[in-house]
Amino acid sequence: NLIEEMHQLKKNNLKRNTSQIDYFTLWLHQIKTPISAISLLMQRDTQAKFSHQMEQELLQIENYTHMALNYLKIEQNGSDLDFVEVSLDRVIKETVKKFSILFIYNRIQLDYQVTIQKVLSDEKWLKVLVEQILSNSLKYTPEGGKIRIYMSPFKENQLIIEDTGIGIRAEDLPRIFERGYSGFNGRIHEKSTGLGLFLSQKITKRLGHEIAIESTVGKGTKVIIDLARTPLAKDY
Repeated sequence: NLIEEMHQLKKNNLKRNTSQIDYFTLWLHQIKTPISAISLLMQRDTQAKFSHQMEQELLQIENYTHMALNYLKIEQNGSDLDFVEVSLDRVIKETVKKFSILFIYNRIQLDYQVTIQKVLSDEKWLKVLVEQILSNSLKYTPEGGKIRIYMSPFKENQLIIEDTGIGIRAEDLPRIFERGYSGFNGRIHEKSTGLGLFLSQKITKRLGHEIAIESTVGKGTKVIIDLARTPLAKDY
């Protein structure tokens, strides 16, 4: 039994290492895009004409780097989680502030309705989750679009982040949470390696929340995060 258990442990470790290698292969391809863009802008820009674009590209580099680090952390068993009452508005406001440059330069309208909600969660990871969803919305919402952040009027504890972006095809929806799956939009627009939603689902599960996505091509996407959670003894 001990030998069998040891073999199973080795198998699980090998699987996890392979998964991490695959992730960083995809991530490295993704990080090249903003780096190349900054390099070209700097070559062309002698009077800071492209400073706005460079700021946006640098923000993307920061996001991709944090995504990689968060992936490694969330994969670790017994990841440091601290469940407390979290102010949802504080998390949302800090996230919006972080991405304010993208809202401004792309002229994307924000409709944020104050939630006045406190949820049982880990504040650090909840913020990472909201950042990832909002980053996706900004990435696929064209200039002049709109993003709404509000609580569901039909069900308690459901946070909704809704955009007027390009949307997701119905045939892609069942696979959007798979690692590396970017679907038709990712292939056409070359903006995704399919890691963001994969990470979002892993964080959601770790926090004991639920996530669902509704989308229509050409009209936009609605991400629903159910923050309801029953505290369990094993959490502490």
